[in-house]
Amino acid sequence: MRRSRHASLKGQGLGKIMDAVSIRERLASVEDRAVPGHWEGDLLAGSKNSYIATLVERHSRYVMLAKVSNRRTETVIRALIKQSRKLPGELYTSLTWDRGSELSDHKRFTLATDIQVYFCDPNSPWQRGSNENTNRLLRQYFPKGTDLSVHSQAKLNSVARLLNERPRKTLDYETPAERFNACVASIS
Repeated sequence: MRRSRHASLKGQGLGKIMDAVSIRERLASVEDRAVPGHWEGDLLAGSKNSYIATLVERHSRYVMLAKVSNRRTETVIRALIKQSRKLPGELYTSLTWDRGSELSDHKRFTLATDIQVYFCDPNSPWQRGSNENTNRLLRQYFPKGTDLSVHSQAKLNSVARLLNERPRKTLDYETPAERFNACVASIS
């Protein structure tokens, strides 16, 4: 469809996330994956505007999935807050997200959870490599073009369990669950 060059919303501040903290301001300890508790997140999209929120812990590659009914910021933030309450505070200290508008209310998430949110540079999904790799693995269970809304949270939990019990070469053939449980045990 042809449009006038003046019909664009670029340059009008729309689509920008207010007060976004750049990924470049993250602590150095996050980069080398030595310290657990730093997560990467994204939305996995399906047909009919269906979505799954994916969270991957950088140190252990542990996966959590959350069912979301749409990509509106209120819905996604509510699901992320609910997921964050399932973990000890020491194991969820930061979240790195892409520039999607679904996290435009990141301040409310930070106030509710005390978890700092960092945003990738525009058009740089490789800055959340663990999450991008996990989303690729998730496509084995949720192929592109399928309706994700038909899956219950219980089904998402079972898929996450399968991924967490899958040995990874990058973890010296340990499973993410083994690595994550060792982190939980070390803080207890």
